[in-house]
Amino acid sequence: MSESSRILLVDPDPETTGAMATSLRDVDVRVTTVPGREMAEEELHHREYLAVVVDLDFEDGVGFTLLKEIHSNYPLLPIIAISESQESGLAIEAVKAGAFDFLSKPIHASELTKSVHDAIACSRKSTETVAIDPGSELSDSADSLVGNSRAMVDVYKSLGRLSPTPVTVLIRGETGTGKELIARALYQHGHRSHRGLITVNCAAIPENLLESELFGHEKGAFTGAVSTRIGKFEQANGATLFLDEIGDLDLGLQAKLLRVLQEKRFQRVGGNEEISVDVRIIAATHRSLERMISEGSFREDLFYRLNVATIKLPPLRDRTGDIPLLSRFFLRRFGAELGIAPVSMTREAISRLESARLPGNVRQLQNMIRKALLRSRGYAIDREMIEELLVETEPPDEPGAGSESLDRFCRDLVEEAANDRITDAHQQAVEKVESTLLRIALDRTNGNISLASKWLGLSRLTIREKAKKYGIGR
Repeated sequence: MSESSRILLVDPDPETTGAMATSLRDVDVRVTTVPGREMAEEELHHREYLAVVVDLDFEDGVGFTLLKEIHSNYPLLPIIAISESQESGLAIEAVKAGAFDFLSKPIHASELTKSVHDAIACSRKSTETVAIDPGSELSDSADSLVGNSRAMVDVYKSLGRLSPTPVTVLIRGETGTGKELIARALYQHGHRSHRGLITVNCAAIPENLLESELFGHEKGAFTGAVSTRIGKFEQANGATLFLDEIGDLDLGLQAKLLRVLQEKRFQRVGGNEEISVDVRIIAATHRSLERMISEGSFREDLFYRLNVATIKLPPLRDRTGDIPLLSRFFLRRFGAELGIAPVSMTREAISRLESARLPGNVRQLQNMIRKALLRSRGYAIDREMIEELLVETEPPDEPGAGSESLDRFCRDLVEEAANDRITDAHQQAVEKVESTLLRIALDRTNGNISLASKWLGLSRLTIREKAKKYGIGR
């Protein structure tokens, strides 16, 4: 188990700490337990932890004192407060004192593991730097924004302009373009970087649970609500909240979110008490919110509240000049992670990547480079290997599909255009058909350009130029 998974439990009751430690060890979290304040301070001074669980039920208020001291000395370290009290007011006081979360005893294993995992994720995203590395030179950086294309330079300028400000920022871009990295960079260079970054993926949480996740709930608010829980907005009070895939919120939650943005207060699910918060919002979406507004599925007033400032992330096809830099960066990064000696990529392999559609953008490229590195066995990654990986990523149409496959391909392109995810549907369709036709013809002629020229009705010079454009080798 790595040190990066270590948390500290501070509780004088060995039965409680033993049960919690057992639950967390089952989910690969390394646990250190101490019975009191002095030993906790000693541990935190000499060893790094990703989260701390503190019992508030010490005599003479020592638990609250320890909570405040840890938060003051280690402001980015998430603290989970626990207590026998079921009172909603105690949860609010704990959060005001600096708690990341509050759990009431008896501690349920599922609630504990979820809270600890959330805390660890928050700790990592708050402390692991996102480097801005236009030239792909920081090989030891786990997370970097790589690229020196004009489109990426514009993104860097926006980051520099918006990071120091408290404004709400909407990050827009296709799936896989790196919206979360941009959010983390905004946070880390922002005025609240001394506090945590709380992240919620609105598309990954079922609708019936998302309201509770965002705003918390009172005990008994619904079936399964066995104790009071605080939500992400309370956790992010005084800090930054990143709402990923904001376009997936239903209209009811959109109304509640709008109220928080306007009035800076809300109620927990099943509660009557108004809770005030001061949160900086960063939101992201791959959807066309304007289209959703016209269809009645997204509130126009919420859109204007979120769209105070915008960063538009370019798709990879609009920054093909960055593909060599990104490929080199991922080769170094994954080579170090996997313990594989440095491996190069042939010029033809890079050219093929530049001509590929790559609808999954940087995420798809990253996945392909990792697979290629594992298959390379120390040899250079060539065009043939890239072709194989492209087939896996974008499988060919089934035999006999005929016009139905072409129709489906064109419909998908038009749908992407209609959702404002692409603006060059015609060009993509032409290039897809042209590159496929050229590759098949050259394969059929075993690379005989003269014969392929005769079959396709193109000059030999044109075939050479297009083969180079699409990365089709000899």
